[in-house]
Amino acid sequence: MQIETGLRGRYSRVRDRRSPYVRNGRPAALAAVVLAVAGVLAGCGSADGSSVGTSSSNSASQQATGKKVLWLGDSIAGVQAPALGAALEASGVEFRNSASDGGGTVVEGDKMTAPLAKSAWKDLRENIASFRPDVIAYQITTYDWGTVRQQRDSYDKLAKTARKADAELVIVSAPPYRLDEFYKKHEGAIRSAPKAAGQVADGSGGAVHFLDSAALWGADSAAAEAQRSSDGIHSCQQGSAAFAKWFTEQLGKRYDFTPAAPEQWARGSWVSDPRFAKLGCG
Repeated sequence: MQIETGLRGRYSRVRDRRSPYVRNGRPAALAAVVLAVAGVLAGCGSADGSSVGTSSSNSASQQATGKKVLWLGDSIAGVQAPALGAALEASGVEFRNSASDGGGTVVEGDKMTAPLAKSAWKDLRENIASFRPDVIAYQITTYDWGTVRQQRDSYDKLAKTARKADAELVIVSAPPYRLDEFYKKHEGAIRSAPKAAGQVADGSGGAVHFLDSAALWGADSAAAEAQRSSDGIHSCQQGSAAFAKWFTEQLGKRYDFTPAAPEQWARGSWVSDPRFAKLGCG
């Protein structure tokens, strides 16, 4: 356990299983991890039930699609970002990670999350101006606390911000994670956030898309398919790669590009990202 100063020093609290900055367990050798990632991907099915084999439609170097994806969320999204970036870039899509450890929420639900949301909105405006994304992808964070109305209003504001930037908004639910003593008191808001996001998408006329990641992870954080690391919250390389494959497929269907085969990116340098070492993943 350690004490971590929150986003830009605005708050401090005990960080244990919620943070990717705690070493849990014994790191595996990098070579073994790479093989495990490849093995998991080979065994994963796509959203339509097909297997993940080598795709003859994927060339060694795909042409640029002209698409730009801005990735938002908290530390769970941050740990998924290295694999997601590798998968999208291999598919010809530009990618920028703007996920925030210990923050990232757009919901100003209470005194703790309000400054996090304020910072997230500021970062979003800056990233829109400098990156000019076509797609803003927001993974619901572990800090999206508040009433259902506050959640809907925040996601609606995010949708309007995307439209103003000539971008589409994709909201994806967070994977199932362990509701420890820190999160337990916010369980109601954690459960209602995906429903609120779905309501905003349903009323958007097609401008907002909601993806339920339970199709990949299931709903039980302790189940093998959830692929949580030993902290019960974040993912290691295997889980991040599985998410990257699934999410890239969903974006490819919606925005008409062909995802690169996992063989083109799953063994990349992203597997040695420091985020995984800090989680004890190897």
